[in-house]
Amino acid sequence: MALRLAVLTLTHLRAMETQINSLGECNFDSPLRHFGAVEVPFRTDSDRILFDHAEGADRNFSEPLSFEVAGPRERVFFDAPKSTAAIVTCGGLCPGLNDIIRGIVTQCYNRYGITRVFGFRYGYEGLIQRYGHTPMSFRPESVAQIHNFGGSILGTSRGPQDIGEMVDLLEEMKIDMFFVVGGDGTLRGASAIAAEVERRGLRKSVIGIPKTIDNDIMYLDKSFGFETAFAVAVQSVKCTYIEATGSMNGIGLLKLMGRDSGFIASYAALAGSNVDFVLIPEVRFDLEGQRGLLEALRYKLAKNKSVVVVVAEGAGQDLIPPGRDSYDLSGNKRLVDIGLFLKQRIAEFFKERRIPINIRYIDPSYIIRSVPANPQDNVYCSQLAQHAVHAAMAGKTDMLVGRWHGAFVHLPIGLATAGRRKVEPKSELWHAVLESTGQPTRLF
Repeated sequence: MALRLAVLTLTHLRAMETQINSLGECNFDSPLRHFGAVEVPFRTDSDRILFDHAEGADRNFSEPLSFEVAGPRERVFFDAPKSTAAIVTCGGLCPGLNDIIRGIVTQCYNRYGITRVFGFRYGYEGLIQRYGHTPMSFRPESVAQIHNFGGSILGTSRGPQDIGEMVDLLEEMKIDMFFVVGGDGTLRGASAIAAEVERRGLRKSVIGIPKTIDNDIMYLDKSFGFETAFAVAVQSVKCTYIEATGSMNGIGLLKLMGRDSGFIASYAALAGSNVDFVLIPEVRFDLEGQRGLLEALRYKLAKNKSVVVVVAEGAGQDLIPPGRDSYDLSGNKRLVDIGLFLKQRIAEFFKERRIPINIRYIDPSYIIRSVPANPQDNVYCSQLAQHAVHAAMAGKTDMLVGRWHGAFVHLPIGLATAGRRKVEPKSELWHAVLESTGQPTRLF
């Protein structure tokens, strides 16, 4: 089964292509060639990382599928001292945004000698002049301590803006390298900007740095901020357990982030332990019936006198009575609060059966996404930022940087945004969750 899935994914990859777009020939020696006495590990475009290391996984193809390795190039496209760079952060907050900004600014200044680095404020709004968001000018000293704080020094916003107007501003400000930090919607916007730049015959590099707290970007080992989010979520799991065990028939209900993918809920439950049920968007569950969640809760409560439930925000949306749909500025359907819904249904269920319970509902979502990055994410963000600048200087465009099989690689934006990474119900991860919680394999 695993081999068949790998081949299917490879077929999808073959159709999408893994080739990285380039602005043209690199005619300048890299400034890194003269950087101290340290030998720079230059890469070439022929350096590749295999898509799948499993033996025989790509046997249907004459050439193994692979991704271009990230890193500095010996020859670069832009004349660094005459170049200008800009950064924008979009979408919801995520641990590590300030680390990315700091990494790009210091890499541009200290390694390549690019002294004009700007930041557009409040997401793509910052590129639309009528909003009046004046761009920030960065120097290494102005970003030296921002990694110690959560959020983004630039602020963020959601929703699309006019592509033509944004490119107009990039052209007016003579921006050569544009770094876009955001999720799949933001990255699709970056790809549209790159297409408009090409249509106009301009020479501007558009580089994406994928941001998603849910760890749901395709073809990446992990997204930045996930390590921090899951570490903070573990503390919430422990607090929920304490609340549940602090009273007779205590039920601790914890909602964690995860619109389409249950990675945070799964990892936090594994690391936090003492969790009885994990509910994620990828795995169906019912409330009613002998095999539904409510009866399973009653059995567990009678046995242990307390229960801890961790639910991802996108789980169980099919159980909520239909209402009038609403959408955010990015076009995403607003989710109904599954945590509040479950709290109400659980309370009603036990009340009908005259079983006294004490239920505690905890939602730490905004706390989790607003904290500073932890040391692991701090290092990862710094490396992503460095590789993003290397790629831009080499004239790469319409691509993003990420890590695959432990190596940093270049991915076409269109490939990475073609779907979402999800928890596979037959995976080792979900099997580990089931073993840890002891919950039934099927709750329906």
